[in-house]
Amino acid sequence: MKQYTRTHEWVEIRDGKAYVGISGHAAEELGEVVYVDLPEAGAAVTAGEPACELESVKAVAEVNSPASGTVAEVNEELADAPEKAGESWIFAVAPYVLQEDLMSDAEYTAFLG
Repeated sequence: MKQYTRTHEWVEIRDGKAYVGISGHAAEELGEVVYVDLPEAGAAVTAGEPACELESVKAVAEVNSPASGTVAEVNEELADAPEKAGESWIFAVAPYVLQEDLMSDAEYTAFLG
């Protein structure tokens, strides 16, 4: 089950890792992503703070981590296919501590109005 942040990232816990991506709303707002600045595996990330950047034809957007911990894995596929950033996970954090104000799918939908 995905949970969402107010800055339009999602997190999903699988196999002991917190997988992070951007919401459909964020992907739609960004448009076509042309470059993904992936975080380094082993890097420390802090919940609510920028972990990487996405560059689209419209803008550059920071991706905030919804979890504190260590980047355990990055989606290397995005280096060659950045346009898939809106459809896939970007990085995984483990061990992790989730930020406290995450929203369910229904809460996120209501938040978007």
